[in-house]
Amino acid sequence: MEALYLAALLVGIGCMLLLDHRFRLFFWHDAAIASLITALGTALFLVWDVAGIALGIFLRGDSPVATGIVLAPELPLEEPVFLIFLVLCTMVIYTGAVRLLSPRASTKELVDQP
Repeated sequence: MEALYLAALLVGIGCMLLLDHRFRLFFWHDAAIASLITALGTALFLVWDVAGIALGIFLRGDSPVATGIVLAPELPLEEPVFLIFLVLCTMVIYTGAVRLLSPRASTKELVDQP
């Protein structure tokens, strides 16, 4: 039960990647750009977290579903994994919304993506 949260995050990442693969939205549209955006977005959020930790705003709570492994004081192992999930989820939703709202999009194109 200790790694339940980490496992849920990894399953969520896997589901986002499957959705991405099906509709070629982010990584399967342009893997190099997607990797760069994911790395930069995650790094930006980690800097934000470190600043919040340094100011005493963000604290790590004890949870029976977390691993208990910390990468730095108040920075649990699950945090960077969550941030990767957050960036990936945001980009899949964004690119999907752009495709859906595109004036060129037809129902057949949206359903029959390769």
